[in-house]
Amino acid sequence: MLFGLFLSMYLISVLGNLLIILAVSSDPHLHTPMYFFLSILSLDDICLVSTTIPKMLMNLQSHSRAISCAGCLTQMCFYIIFCCMDVMLLTVMAYDRFVAICHPLNYPLIMNPRLCVSLVLLSLVVSFLEGQLHVWMALQMTDFKELEIPNFFCDPSQILNLSCRATFSNDVFRYVVAIIYGFPTIFGILLSYYKIICSVLRIPSSRGKYKAFSTCGSHLSVVCLFFGTALGVYVGSAVSHSHRGSAVSSVMYTVVTPLVNPFIYSLRNRDLKSVLIRLLKRGADIRR
Repeated sequence: MLFGLFLSMYLISVLGNLLIILAVSSDPHLHTPMYFFLSILSLDDICLVSTTIPKMLMNLQSHSRAISCAGCLTQMCFYIIFCCMDVMLLTVMAYDRFVAICHPLNYPLIMNPRLCVSLVLLSLVVSFLEGQLHVWMALQMTDFKELEIPNFFCDPSQILNLSCRATFSNDVFRYVVAIIYGFPTIFGILLSYYKIICSVLRIPSSRGKYKAFSTCGSHLSVVCLFFGTALGVYVGSAVSHSHRGSAVSSVMYTVVTPLVNPFIYSLRNRDLKSVLIRLLKRGADIRR
């Protein structure tokens, strides 16, 4: 039953995010910074679920939960890279909405293609560095011989909890990383939305306010879902040792979030919804 459930969630997640990428790339009207970042986010979500779910499906089929030390570190590294990339992209998208709403006349000039590509590359570099930092810390503090991880993948927070050294060092490392990597992104999102709210409240008509807020609703929903579960697992694991709660939260932001992202963005976005419907109709006509 678990195999069928997670296989279905994986296929729906990959298919949904692929449709987002296809829709953005096929329609010239969607060749804007907002949809460019959305397509990169969809690609990152595909990579994120592909890092954990296929290995779990193999384990369910083979009735074996064993993984090599190199395999565990590789999975953990890519998992952190794609998770951090998600966070960075959500921050970049918040900045994009801030510029679009607060500086609409200068939006094409500020969010030019060069800046958009640079922001994506910067996000990738920061994500790669964080992944390497976690792997280095895991190698320094954890003995991987006969290590049992109470999760369905090599969760970095669980690996650090199983460290052979003092837990105080783990907690310090965890909070330092959360401050260095988490605080700037959260602060950037909060600042962007603070500026957006202040700008929208100055719009005289209620219709104009609704139109401005509607462009941020999808992004804000994804931010709340991802950050709420991710931060809860990463920081809460230092306080509570409930393996069941950590595993459930891990499923939320590694499987459920990439699964629901395409639905959130497509159902709340009229332009993207119309392109997706057109693509599906075209596919149905080709089958006939």
